[in-house]
Formats: sequence, structure tokens, C-alpha cells
Amino acid sequence: MQPHEGTNEKQVYRVQGFTCANCAGMFERNVKSLPGVTDAQVNFGAAKITVIGHATMAELEKAGAFENLKLAPDKQKIIEKKEPLWKENRNVLLSVLLMAAGYFLAYGYGEDAVVSALAFGAAILIGGYELFIKGIKNLAKLRFDMSTLMTVAIIGVAAIGEWSEGAVVVVLFAISEALERYSMHNARQSIRSLMDIAPQEALIKRGSVEQTVNVDDIQVGDVMIVKPGQKLAMDGVVLNGISTINQAAITGESVPVAKTRDDEVFAGTLNGEGLLEVEVTKRVEDTTLSKIIHLVEEAQAEQAPSQAFIDRFAKYYTPAIMVLAVGVAVVPPLFGADWGDWIYQGLSLLVVGCPCALVISTPVSIVTAIGNAAKNGVLIKGGIHLEEAGRIKAVAFDKTGTLTKGFPEVTEIVALDGRNEAEMLAIAAGIEKGSQHPLASAIVRKAEQTGASLSLPVDDVQSITGKGIKATIGDRLFYIGSPRLFDELEFEVAESVREQIVTQQMQGKTVMGLGTQKEMLALIAVADSVRDSSKAVIDELRALGVNKTIMLTGDNQAAAEAIGKQLGVTEIKAELLPQDKLESVKKLRESYSSVAMVGDGVNDAPALAASTVGIAMGGAGTDTALETADIALMADDLRKLPYTIRLSQKTLSVIKQNVIFSLGIKLLAFVLIVPGWLTLWLAILADMGATLIVTLNSLRLLKVKRR
Repeated sequence: MQPHEGTNEKQVYRVQGFTCANCAGMFERNVKSLPGVTDAQVNFGAAKITVIGHATMAELEKAGAFENLKLAPDKQKIIEKKEPLWKENRNVLLSVLLMAAGYFLAYGYGEDAVVSALAFGAAILIGGYELFIKGIKNLAKLRFDMSTLMTVAIIGVAAIGEWSEGAVVVVLFAISEALERYSMHNARQSIRSLMDIAPQEALIKRGSVEQTVNVDDIQVGDVMIVKPGQKLAMDGVVLNGISTINQAAITGESVPVAKTRDDEVFAGTLNGEGLLEVEVTKRVEDTTLSKIIHLVEEAQAEQAPSQAFIDRFAKYYTPAIMVLAVGVAVVPPLFGADWGDWIYQGLSLLVVGCPCALVISTPVSIVTAIGNAAKNGVLIKGGIHLEEAGRIKAVAFDKTGTLTKGFPEVTEIVALDGRNEAEMLAIAAGIEKGSQHPLASAIVRKAEQTGASLSLPVDDVQSITGKGIKATIGDRLFYIGSPRLFDELEFEVAESVREQIVTQQMQGKTVMGLGTQKEMLALIAVADSVRDSSKAVIDELRALGVNKTIMLTGDNQAAAEAIGKQLGVTEIKAELLPQDKLESVKKLRESYSSVAMVGDGVNDAPALAASTVGIAMGGAGTDTALETADIALMADDLRKLPYTIRLSQKTLSVIKQNVIFSLGIKLLAFVLIVPGWLTLWLAILADMGATLIVTLNSLRLLKVKRR
């Protein structure tokens, strides 16, 4: 690979061989110091590095803080050799055998015998040579981290003749590193499994020729043939065929979804029993699956507040342990204590002071939780959002499409003063057919169902924000919108018409008026049914400690009240413009420290941005939702909200448990120094045990499932 041209060129590589967060940090510093590199950022959770500047791949691999580091361009998948566990950790195994041989020889010839000392020494060298290389390099640069502490401790142990304990320390530390490596591999598997679900080739029909094409060579507009039982390689729209698609990998939906002509389908999903022809709509790097993987990996790179605090703490903690260990080794002997005993205690303090468990306590929890969420159809875009979601005490919901199905239907058309109902519907549908608003879609669908004309010559269509729309048909100007719009037009509305409006609104329906500048011509009543899961979600949120639920809607107060009471939300705010929703969320934040806003990610963008955590519904295939929200529920399924909050709460709990346990073990070990009870093997066992327990505790987050 040749050096890249231009000092600001950005290259992203996948990394194989990361063993710990400390190694990742050292690798980042080493790459930054390379000539030609202006900046570098390591994503430990996703095992990636971003390099700004130019350097060959060989130079980058040489800058690795550990052996066996391999790089590959981001788009190129690293094929990891699946070796047996014993073979992958053969140095550790050999070190264990040599240590056992040392104890056997010590039993026969004594621990001070040359043969037993040689066996212990060989165990130390074979099990710890990588550690020593890193530690000595760091010591030369006065950089104090876990490798430095362990290297100084082991050299000190050897210097005072405690070969057997030195071997135990090396072996236990090597086992600890192997376990950490294994646990991070498992934590990353949730994202690696996403990378593997989409095929790398697809059957493409170009003209009359069908051929198998690599996904990198598939173009937008190509026609993809998907046979029954095959996975889709690309995003697209169905041209021909009827089938069911298992979208669990993208949206977390457990039930396959029926697909027919003009329906959207996603890469990585599984086709059912039908043959489909799909028009490709996105390049491979732009598919919904690719975006999810990219955003999750970026999320895993972002430091959560607790992680940032621990990293700052460790920055001062490790040098402090070095100073304290020197004090323990030197100060007591100055007052008459035995030098050998207290040097031993100082070395033990170095070992137990390693912040391995503390440093890994947060990142492994965050990586595991975000990966688990992605597998269940929830995209969490950073550790900070994961933590904030666990603190939520109030949730504001948009009504349409969130608490309701979002597909309102026209229930009644009232043509006033003897006018023709079909004619009124044709005018309304003609004005609304270019709008994406759910109420407009309901009117157009009704016109299509009844056969009303959609070919009227409509001109000068203009939206009236939050109130309605106006347009010209022929030489007449028509308005369609809320009753409030017609109040502003200042013409007389018959009392009987107002009574009809109120009656429909009291039934929970949204009423729109159709009229001109002079009179109202018709009323159109539309109703949006409540999602089957909405009430259960509100109840589950209450059980999770979210005691404030507020519904925000542009609908009239009566319709909002009818739905809000049915769901059991604690507060209802109706007839809101987009800016009113924004102000409502801001006001809610004055009373509650952490507030979530749940909406569709488009009309509710200002309110989503103003909330502590913005949660978008139906993120699959919706670029706006993926970009604007802090959390995206990939399926149009509100039941994923309680799961997300429960996962976040569990993550906060696990992080707290990990930190308290890690510090508690250290404090207990420090107390044992006073009576001289802390031994080297006990110190490393405490450190290794804490790391293992913290890691296993974090991996419990993989078991959090949607109820």
C-alpha cells in the first residue's frame, strides 16, 4: 500500500488484535506520533482506527502496542482465523506448565535451587515478554499505566529473589488479559453479526440477462432477483411479486411483513415464499444496514459521561499508585522496619493498584448494551444517550403515528347546503394529493376508494403552517384545514355547522373544513385509531418509574382528550403548532432533569432536539430519523421504548456495580497492607478476579430482552 497523498486525507481501518482499552490508547498515541499523520482516533468498541494524514499500512501495524496486530481497509472484512482456544493462548498455557514444573522442582530441590528458579524465570519470560516490552517502553517515556505497574512489580519481585511469586503474577495477569480479550470479542459480536447478515453477491437482471454481481458493482436502478429463502443484498423497492420478509435483523420485528409492489425492502432481510423483483434504490455503502452499522460503531466510540470520568480518574490514579508504592517500600524501613518485607508490600501494592477492572468497567458495558439494542431493532447513537435514557422521568409523545397508527381514515363527509359529496371529496383530494401529511393521505385514499376524480386542474398550492392548505382550481381559491383557519377568514359559519364540528370532535375525530374565502362548503371527519400496544407501553413506563407522560398534538382538544383518556397519559396538550411542541418540551425540562420526546423524526424535529433524549419512531429507511434522533426505534413498534429504557437503567446499574466493586476490591487490598497480609499472588488474584467479574457482569446486558 502506497502512502496517501495530502496531509488531510482520512483513512479508516479495521483492527484485529486489540487486547485491552489500554493497548488501544497506546496504539492511538503511537500512530499520532508517526511522521505525516496529523491526527488519529481509535474506536476500541468497534475495533477501528481513523487516520488523518498519510502513512503506509505497514507503518501503522508497526506502531501497534502489541504483537499480531492486523489492519484492513474499513470496507474490507478481516477474516479472522478461528483457532482453538488453547492454541490461541499457547504462550499462557506454556507459562502455566513451566510454573507448575517450577513448583514441582522446588518441592524436590528447594525453591532456591537453580533448576526451580530457571523454570519460574522461563514462565515469567514466556508469559510476560509482551507485557515487559510495553512496560519498559512506557517507563522510558515516563508513561505510567497498567503495563508499567506490572513490569516494575515483576522486575522488583525477581530482584528480591521471589521467583515463584513472580511467575504466579505473570501467569494470572496473562490469564486476565486472555479473558478480557475473549469478553470484548463477545461484546463486539453483536455488531459483527450485523456485518455478516447481508450477502456479498446478488442475482441482477440487466436487460434479458441475469448474472451474479458483487454488491460493490451493483448500481442504483438495477433489478435484483430474490428467490424464496434468500437474503436481500441491497435496499430497494419491489417491482414484481408478493412475499413475506423477515425484517428482524433491521427492525427487530418477530413477525414477517407482507411485501408487494412499491413496498420498501432492506438489505440483510430474509425473503419468504415468493419470488421478488426488486429495483435497487441505494448503493451498498448507503443501505439502511450499512448506516446502522456505521452509526452503532460511532456510538460505541463516544465516551459516556461515566467513562470520561473514569478515564480522567485513572490518569491521576496510576501515577499516584506508583508514588504510594514507593512510599510503602521506603518509609517504614526508615523507622526501623525490615526492608525486604516492606519492599515486598510495595510491589504487592503496585500489582493490586492496576486499574484494569475500573478502566474496563464502563466501556464493556456500553459496547454490550448498544450492540444488544441494535440486534433488537433499537439504534442508540452514543453512550451519553444510553445513560440519559436510563434517567428518564418524563416522556412526551407526539400523537399521530406514535401513540396512534398514523393511518387516519375519513369517517364522514358532510356536504353543506345540498352540495354533491363526491364533488367536495374530489376538490379536497385534488388539493391534498401532493401533501405528505397523514390527514391529506386519508382524503386521497378515500377519493381513490370511492372513485372520485383526482384530475382537477389544481394550481398555486400553498401550505398554511399548522392550519391547513390553500390552492386554486379554475378561477376559484379553495381552503382546506382546521376550523380555526376558517375563523380567521372571518365569514359567518352557521351554528348548526359548528354543532356538527363539536359533535365529531367529542367523538375523538379530527374535523377539517373545505371552503372558499366566503363560505364553508363541506366538513371532512377523520379518525386515527390508537395502537394496540400504546396503553400497555404507558403502563410499563409507569412501572419503570416514568411517572409523567404527556401527549402533544395539533389535533383539537376534544379529539386529544378522547384518545389521551383512553391511554391513561398524565397530561394532554392539543392544538399545538410545531413551535408550541418545542415550548412544551422546554417547559417540561424545567420540572424534570431528564425528558424524552418520542416522535416521527420529521415534523417533531425541533421538539426532539430540545429534549434530553430524542426518540424517533420507524427509523428503518428514514434518513431523517436516523440523523436527527438520539435513539431510533427501527420498527414502527412503540413496545421497544420500555425495552430501551429498561436496558438503559440496567446499564447504569451495571456500571455502578462495576465501579463500586472495582474500587472496593482495591480498598480491601490496601487495608491488608497494614498488617502485612497482602501477598503478590493475592494481589494479582484480586486484580484478575475483579476484571473477570466486572466483565461477566457487563455481559449480562446481552440477556436483556424485550418483554
